[in-house]
Amino acid sequence: MDTIPRPVRLVALVAASIVMSCVSAIAADAPQASSNEAELLAILRSDAPKSEKAVSCKRLAVFGSSESVAELAKLLRDEQLASWARIALEAIPGDEADAALRNALDGVQGELLIGVINSLGVRRDATAVAPLADRLKEADSDVASAAAAALGRIANDAATKSLRKSLTTAPAKVRSAIAEGLVLCAERLQSEGHDVEAIEIFDELRKADVPKQRKLEATRGAILARKQNGIPLLLEQFRSPDKAFFQLGLGTAREFQGSQVDQALAEELPRAAPARAALLIHAMADRTETVELPAILAAAADGPVVVRLAALEALGRVGDASCLTPLLEIGIESDAAISQAAKAAAAELPAGKVDAEIVARLPAAKGKTLPLLLELIGLRRINAFELLVQALGDANHEVRSAALTALGATVSADQLNVLISQAAAPKYEEDAEAARLALKAAAVRMADREACAAELAAAMADAPTATKVAMLEILGAVGGAKALSTLGTAAKSPTPELQDASTRLLGEWMTSDAAPVLLDLAKTGAGDKYRSRALRGYLRIARQFIMPLPERVEMCRNALAACRQPDEKKLVLEVLERYPSIATLKLAVEVAQTPELKPEAAQTARTIAQKVRGNPDQVRKILSQAGLDEK
Repeated sequence: MDTIPRPVRLVALVAASIVMSCVSAIAADAPQASSNEAELLAILRSDAPKSEKAVSCKRLAVFGSSESVAELAKLLRDEQLASWARIALEAIPGDEADAALRNALDGVQGELLIGVINSLGVRRDATAVAPLADRLKEADSDVASAAAAALGRIANDAATKSLRKSLTTAPAKVRSAIAEGLVLCAERLQSEGHDVEAIEIFDELRKADVPKQRKLEATRGAILARKQNGIPLLLEQFRSPDKAFFQLGLGTAREFQGSQVDQALAEELPRAAPARAALLIHAMADRTETVELPAILAAAADGPVVVRLAALEALGRVGDASCLTPLLEIGIESDAAISQAAKAAAAELPAGKVDAEIVARLPAAKGKTLPLLLELIGLRRINAFELLVQALGDANHEVRSAALTALGATVSADQLNVLISQAAAPKYEEDAEAARLALKAAAVRMADREACAAELAAAMADAPTATKVAMLEILGAVGGAKALSTLGTAAKSPTPELQDASTRLLGEWMTSDAAPVLLDLAKTGAGDKYRSRALRGYLRIARQFIMPLPERVEMCRNALAACRQPDEKKLVLEVLERYPSIATLKLAVEVAQTPELKPEAAQTARTIAQKVRGNPDQVRKILSQAGLDEK
C-alpha cells in the first residue's frame, strides 16, 4: 500500500526528533533502566526530562500493564511524548488501553489526532468503528484518510460497511485511503473463507473512481479470490495495453495456486508480443512445482531471439533430463548468443541422469556435438578423465581444445601431469594456448598449492624458454612459498625473457611475503630495467598493503638504501607522505639531508607535519632541528 498521509509522516518526523534527543540517554541508561512498572510510572509522574520519560514509555511497551494506561493516556496530548505513549498503549493488552485511545479522539486534533487514529487501527479496536466512521466525514482529508486506513485494519463487518458506504461519496483526496481500507477488508474476508463477499468488494473497487494503484490492488485480489475461476481475469491483464496491469498479471501469476493456471499461461505464450512473452516465460519458470516445461522448450526451440533467450535461461532453472536433447540441438546453432545460452542452460540441469547421459553420448558423438559434450563435461565438473584424454588425440582442433578445457576443470592432483605434459610439449602447436590455460585453471584449484607449485617448477627444468615463461605465469597465479622462490630464482637467471616475466609477476604478487624477494632483486638484480621494476614492486607493497607502521617505515628505509636514482627515492617520499606519523616525518627529514632531494624531501616533511596529530611540540622540534621550520 502506498497511501501515507502527510501528517502521518510528520508525526514520524516529530518522533524521530525525540529519538535523536534521547539517543544518548537510551544508549547509556538502557542496560541499567528499570523493568519495574511502578518505577517507570514514577518517572512519568516526576519532573524528569522528557528524554527519560520517552525511555520509560518505550520500556512500558514491554513491562507495562493496565496499571500504566492512565499515566500514558495523559501524554497523548503532549506533542513530544504522544508518539512514545502510543507505542506503549498499542502493546499493552486489555480493554483499558483501547478505551484510553478512544477517549482521546475528542481531546486532540491535527497530527496528534492522526496518531491516536493510527493506534486504534493497530489495535484493531472493534469498539472504535463508530467514532472512526464519523471521522471519515472530517474536513481535514488527512484525518479522514487516517480513519479510513484504521477501519481497513479493523476490517470487521461494521468497518467494511462504513467504508463501502463512503466510497462513492467521499472527496477525491480521501477516496484512495477508503479504497485502501476496503482492500484490507476484502483480504481479511478472503483469508476467512468468505470469497464471495471479498470478490464483491474487489469488483466494486475495480469499477470505482479511485487511483490506479487501488485498481491494481483490487484486480489482484479479484483474481486470487476467484481461485481457478480467476484465470480468465488474469489473462485479461496479460492482454492489457497498460504496462502496469500486465506487470500485475506477472506478479499475480506467481501467487496463483494449482496447476490449471500453468496450462493457461502456456496457451497464452504464443499470443504475446516478444518482449511480453519473454517476461511471461520468467513468470512461468518461477512456478517451479507446476511449470509447463514443454511450452518453455517449444519457445526455446524457435521464434524471436528475445523469447528464445528467456526460455533458455528459464530451462537452466527449471529444466530436467528431458531437456538435454533439445538443448544439445540448440547448442550447435550458428547464432552465438543462442548457442551460448543453450550451453549455460545444459550446464545447470540437475546432476545424476544428465551427467550419465552426457558421458554415454560421448563415444558416438560427431561434428559440433562432440566439442559441445566435452565442454559440458567441464562446465558440469563430470569425472570422465579417460574419455577426455582420448579426445586429445582427435584430428579436430576444436575437439582437442574442448577436451583440454574440460580437463582443466576436472583433473585431480594426481592427474595434473597430463596437463603439464600437454602445456610443456603439445603434440599440435595450435593447442599450446588452450593447454596452458587448462593447466592454469587446474593448478589454481589444487588444494595443496605447494605440491602443485613443486610439480610445475620441476617441469621447467629442461623446458624451452617459452614453456618456462608459461609455467612462471601459472606459478604466479598459484602463489605460495614454492612459487615465490621459483620466480625469484628465474628473475636472477641470465635469460631476459625469464627476468621480464618473473619481475612482472613478482610486482603483481598479492601477498606481502614477496617483499624480501623484491628487495633482494632491487639490490642485486641484473639490468637496470628489472632492478627498477623490482624496486617499484617492493614499494607497491609498502604503499598498498596493510601492515604495522614500524614495518612500513622499515620497508621505506630499505628501499632508500636500494635506490640508485633520485627519481626512485622520490617514490619512497610518496609512500612516506601517504602515512603521516612521527616515524615517517623523521625519515623524510633524513632524506632532506641529501642535497639533490632536499626540496622534495623538505616539502614531504612539511606535508607530513601538517597531518600528524597529537604531538605538535615534537613535530616542531623535529623540523627545527633539521632546519625545516614551517613557513
